[in-house]
Amino acid sequence: MIPSLEIIVTLEIIGLAMMIHKVLEIRLIMLKIEDCLVILHGTLQGIKIGYFLVQGKLRNGQEIAVKRLSETSTQGLEEFENEVILTAKLQHINLVKVVGFCIEKKEKMLIYEYMPNKSLDSYIYNQVRRLLLNWEKRVQVIEGIIQGLLYLQEYSRLTIIHRDLKASNILLDIDMKPKISDFGMARIFKKDEVEANTLRVVGTMGYIPPEYVEQGIYSTKSDVFSFGVLLLQIISGKKNTCLHGPDENLNLLEYAYEMWRDGNGMEFMDPSLDDKTSSCKLLKCMQISLLCAQKNPLDRPTMLEVSYLLKDVNLAMNSPKRPAFSTREDEEVGNSNGSVQEIGEVDTATITQLVAR
Repeated sequence: MIPSLEIIVTLEIIGLAMMIHKVLEIRLIMLKIEDCLVILHGTLQGIKIGYFLVQGKLRNGQEIAVKRLSETSTQGLEEFENEVILTAKLQHINLVKVVGFCIEKKEKMLIYEYMPNKSLDSYIYNQVRRLLLNWEKRVQVIEGIIQGLLYLQEYSRLTIIHRDLKASNILLDIDMKPKISDFGMARIFKKDEVEANTLRVVGTMGYIPPEYVEQGIYSTKSDVFSFGVLLLQIISGKKNTCLHGPDENLNLLEYAYEMWRDGNGMEFMDPSLDDKTSSCKLLKCMQISLLCAQKNPLDRPTMLEVSYLLKDVNLAMNSPKRPAFSTREDEEVGNSNGSVQEIGEVDTATITQLVAR
């Protein structure tokens, strides 16, 4: 019999090295293998390690998805520990909820709420499915991701650095509202901590900032950088694993910057998008994304600043410099040194700092 969602399970893993090493009270279902087999229709073979797969319902009728972790990977153990601890503590409408887990017979499985519309990348890169995400829905996705990051960085008791924010880790519910998933790489900061250093760089290349790649330094500005890359992908439908431009020699950030700088920003966008009736403009999102992707973390806005900039049509922004990982030097072009540039209906009030951290 599958336990009720209301059961408080005391998780004790004192004898299991590399795991939690302490007793935690977590309001989650702790499933046995036989319970999982009932949910998974009798087999574990179909679940690819590290991936979500819809398999069935809990006894109360709740649809679930299962993420199966590697049986032997040390990294898998650490990720499992992170996800169990963090997702038990964090509750927000724009974060995927874990409802249960299984640690038995070398299996490590996380049971998530079911996201029927899969992940964001399955839409924005697909020539047909991208049409299901018009600009109004993409604005909803953008705003939801911002709210999730604001909760992690500003409004929860601790500051959480996700460290692997990307399109495939944004899941969509039945109403196409986004939820940030996969906290295996995440790290917790105390509120008075600014940054940390690690010798083990994790995450996905193309989304992680230069200070993390080169020095192992991560902070809330690391997730801001990742958000900037993700925002460019949402408005353009372009991958950051490909080269772009007439000669196909520019990475996504550099290509976006040159298109924006030369006044050709709309040519960068997904042609299916129309922002004429929206207060949230494509070009403004493009400029915000480039500011988030600056090489120097101090030049990037906070997520709180991003939220204000996106919502207020009367606020202007500093013009971005060349983004991180650029292969070219910046020419002396007007508005390329941090001056204020008007875009669309944006006026000339410059924001430099909205909130003291």
